[in-house]
Amino acid sequence: MKYDVLIIGGGVVGCAVARELSRRRLRIILLEKSSDICAGQSRANTAIVHGGYDAEPGTLKAKYNVAGNAMFGRVCSELDVPYRRNGSLVVSFSESDDPKLGGLLARGEKNGVSGLSIIGAEEIRRREPHLSKAASKALLVESGGIVCPYGLTIAYAENAARNGVTFIRNAAVTGIKKWRDGWHISATAGDFTADAVVNCAGVHSDEINNMVSEEKFYITPRRGEYYIVDKKYAGYFNSAIFQLPTKMGKGILVAPTVDGTLLIGPTAEDIDEREDTRTTRFGLDKVLAGASISWEDIPTRAFITSFAGVRAHCDRDDFIIGEAPDAELFFNAGGVESPGLTSAPAIGCYLAELIAERLSAADNPCFDPTRRAIPSFREMTNGERARAIAANPDYAKVVCRCENVTEAEIRQAIRRPVGARTTDGVKLRVRAGMGRCQAGFCTPRTIGILCEELGLDPLEASKSSGASRLLSHYLFEKEAKPHA
Repeated sequence: MKYDVLIIGGGVVGCAVARELSRRRLRIILLEKSSDICAGQSRANTAIVHGGYDAEPGTLKAKYNVAGNAMFGRVCSELDVPYRRNGSLVVSFSESDDPKLGGLLARGEKNGVSGLSIIGAEEIRRREPHLSKAASKALLVESGGIVCPYGLTIAYAENAARNGVTFIRNAAVTGIKKWRDGWHISATAGDFTADAVVNCAGVHSDEINNMVSEEKFYITPRRGEYYIVDKKYAGYFNSAIFQLPTKMGKGILVAPTVDGTLLIGPTAEDIDEREDTRTTRFGLDKVLAGASISWEDIPTRAFITSFAGVRAHCDRDDFIIGEAPDAELFFNAGGVESPGLTSAPAIGCYLAELIAERLSAADNPCFDPTRRAIPSFREMTNGERARAIAANPDYAKVVCRCENVTEAEIRQAIRRPVGARTTDGVKLRVRAGMGRCQAGFCTPRTIGILCEELGLDPLEASKSSGASRLLSHYLFEKEAKPHA
């Protein structure tokens, strides 16, 4: 089958493009190299909806940051994704650094950001009583917010799939050639043909572009390491707390998440390996030292996990968005690092409209912009829980005690369009395994449910891909029953 549009990459930008393109009468397919969507930088980042004060005026980063921020309320409402406009503070801890806040304010205003002001120490204390007493002034960014990045990506994908987009996972692209009848794409899942290609390959976006265009660009993988603080400290900070940015990024922050934990980090380390998401003693020590400037008494015993993400820093120091000048109907969304999450709704709309115009695509009269999330047992009232259990008894079976995730939710996560195929896939969709014990209790039953739903042998169950098998062998022969 020949497709109208083939999208490479199942991160937040790729899934946003897929969803926006599904507004048109087009045959669309998305190829993701990993075993699940949202496996790269869209999964592991700061989860911040940036206001737009930091990007250099006139850049695509500034343009799409501000446009995307303005779209977040509508998009998250349509897709039933948790989102909170809680504001951000960029804090100066030295009077000698206070003038730098004025520069950020001026830059933000030039970018078209509203709701910017500089506040003093007294107002900082009123807003954030747990912030370091050394804080002297701060830039208040009222348009800043927080969102679940993997929740948004999955919601985009589910809505796109409901509107006709085909998703194929474990489909790494190995070659692209332009023939007379369109683009021919070779992948580990087979060969595909399409009129148009959209490159949303994240840290691999340069490799995809450089296969077909003489307009080369190059990505440097930049690793950021983080700690997550237990929900016991939910409410300690109301806003996302930033320090003054540097040339390597927006610095180490302390921020609440929509799920009630606190996030501290990231570092910014240029590395060689694009998939190197290790955490390191050096990096995590740097996170702790940097975050301690903002939060003097960080409760290290409340750290429940650490993680790292790799972002795509481009040698052009800006996003690369649009049709390659020497490759007809080949479209890039390359070098999309921070503020990529914030920019994704705007990038998705822009590329979809551009591609639809180039292909003379008609509107899809059956397009439905809405998607409803899996009902969350932990967020229900007792009355709602009783009704949920009456309708589906699996809601009475709690699998993940830390996060109060039930068997009903896990089964829905697997059955949904573009559903979970691994324990990490379940975790990203319903939070089973994200709590204090970090899946120590719930993993065996989650494996069991995956096997029941997908027809897997337990030895085939994996954490995040086929290579990360969770079980190595049977203690007894599979047919034999052990003695009681």
